[in-house]
This record gives sequence, structure tokens and C-alpha cells, in this order.
Amino acid sequence: MARPLTSRPTDLVYFIYFVTHVVASLIIDLQPMLPAALVPTVIRNLPISYVKMSNDPLIGGAMGILDNKDQLVWFRTFLGLEMIFQLPLFILGARALWKDSKSIYIWLLIYGASTATTTLPCLTTVIYTPPLSPNQPVGTVAISGEQRLLLLASYLPYFLLPLYMTWDMASRITKQISSGQSKKKA
Repeated sequence: MARPLTSRPTDLVYFIYFVTHVVASLIIDLQPMLPAALVPTVIRNLPISYVKMSNDPLIGGAMGILDNKDQLVWFRTFLGLEMIFQLPLFILGARALWKDSKSIYIWLLIYGASTATTTLPCLTTVIYTPPLSPNQPVGTVAISGEQRLLLLASYLPYFLLPLYMTWDMASRITKQISSGQSKKKA
């Protein structure tokens, strides 16, 4: 019988992360990958409002709201990876964590390593996006100090949690292997 999620606090955090990430992916992240006709107007306007508030160079560029779309082929590639690999894994991962299935560990290890790796360039982009200035050339994407802090607060958890998940799942898998080898020798 599966242990309840409340008795597994780390798995509960992962479960909440996956469930909320499904919503964020569908409402914000994956819109640039979908035909506009498939996205209801109310939902289509959410990233526009978000970019107006944050001046996010990644989402704003990928959606064509900011003038840096051509520079973000790499980011659109990461969004494609989110759509075909991560989104299904959010659902499978949440379900397996709910059921306390250890067979998901290898997939969560792969997810964590992949996501930490693809989020790091996003963080770097936010860090190195030029600051707003009065003499800023037209069409240059820049952010204020407050926007940079907001964006770092938004992106950093999506780097740190998958990075921790990578270590955690590698540790769990190593324990499973060691336990299996010990039983074989006995």
C-alpha cells in the first residue's frame, strides 16, 4: 500500500511542483508553440500582461511581444522540449508520486538533470539582460532592477528544485541498487 504523500514531505513538494507546473506550462510557457486560434483570448492575454509587468526577455521574445524573437531559437527549442517531454512527465510524475511508485525515480532523475540544464541559460539571460537606461536604443530589450529581481524569483526555483531532484533521485536509485545487490549476495 502506498504511503500517503503527507508522510513523504519531499515527494509532496515534487507533487505540488508538477501539478502547478502543468498549469503554468499550458497557460504561459507553451503558448508560443501553439497556434493562436487554439488559445482562448483570456488565456492568450495572460502572458502579455505578464511581459508588460516583468519585461521577461524570454517569454516576451518567444511570443513576439519584445523585439528579440530572432535571438531566441534556443529558448523556443527548450519550449519544444517542455511540450513533448516535460509536460507529459509532470502528469506521469505527479501520478507516480501520488501512488508512491519508485519506478518513476529514473524519469525524475532525467527530468531534473534536463530541466536544471535548460533553465541555467534562462537564468543567465535574465542576469545579463541590460538594465533600463534613459539613452536606451529603440528595440533594445532591457529590464529594471525590480524586474530583474522578479524574474530571478520566478526562474530560480525552476532551476534549484530540479537540481535538487537530480541529486535526490540519484541518491534514491543508488540506495535501491545497493539494496538489491545486498539481497543478491545474501
